[in-house]
Parts: sequence; C-alpha cells; structure tokens
Amino acid sequence: MKPRLYMETTIPSLLTARPSKQPELLGHQITTQRWWQERLGHYEIYTSQVVLDEASRGDPEMAAARLNVLAPFPLLPVTSVVLQLEADFMALGIIPPAAADDALHLALAAAHWMDFLLSWNCKHINNRDLDARYRKVCAQHSLPLPVIATPEELMYSLP
Repeated sequence: MKPRLYMETTIPSLLTARPSKQPELLGHQITTQRWWQERLGHYEIYTSQVVLDEASRGDPEMAAARLNVLAPFPLLPVTSVVLQLEADFMALGIIPPAAADDALHLALAAAHWMDFLLSWNCKHINNRDLDARYRKVCAQHSLPLPVIATPEELMYSLP
C-alpha cells in the first residue's frame, strides 16, 4: 500500500512555472520536476478544491498548466472536522488571515489521515518551528500531524 500524500499548491506551481532567474527558486523548480518524474508514482496523491482554486489564479496559460497536472488526483472534501481544525490552526495566531488557505491545507491533510503533506511553503506550512504547535492541535482532535516535507526531503526517502 502506497503512502497517502496531500499536495498543496506550491508543488504544481513550481512544476509548471517558467524557469526562474533566482538560483534558489530555480533549484526548487528542478527538484520538483525531478521528484515528479522519479517519485510521484510511489505515493497515493490527493489534493483539494482549495488547491484548484489557488492554481486557477493568475496568468490563464500558466493556470491551465497547473490545473492540467492536478487533474488526475482525487479531491479531499472539506468536512466539519476539517473546518474545526482550520479554525484551531488559525486560533494559534501564527497564520495570518490573508494566508488562511495554509491552515486549510494543514487541516485537510490531518483530518484525512494523510501520511505526508508536500509543500514548498516554508513560512506557514513546512516550518519546523511550528510543527509542535500544529501537532498539539491535531492531538486535541485525536489526529496525527502528517509528515510535512518538500520534494527535496522526499526525493530519497522510502518507499
């Protein structure tokens, strides 16, 4: 059985973006493309309507490319548990209201018992300084916090 992975918007965004002139961002793009080619098939991939909504914003051509790569993956539903987790993550005060979708990504992955949450968002999602707080919220709901990782962190991991 493959591990279950929730993919948030930064992954298809970097996968389909025009090559960046910023070396660090270009490195993330290359790593994401490589992970997609070499590791995607090792996971059972899920996404959500919020990812589709975020991916559809901006340049129509680039949005179409993002939506195209997301099309094969099933969407996780927003349930009452997801909404309560999202509210509890927001109540921590570390995710600003303008970034509420980040709390929703965390809530979707946790409420649906994902093994991994794949993200390049290292400010609000993939931030080791925040893991303990997120884990505590999940524990209050008897849910585990998924392993939150970048494609680089999962490039050489098992399975």
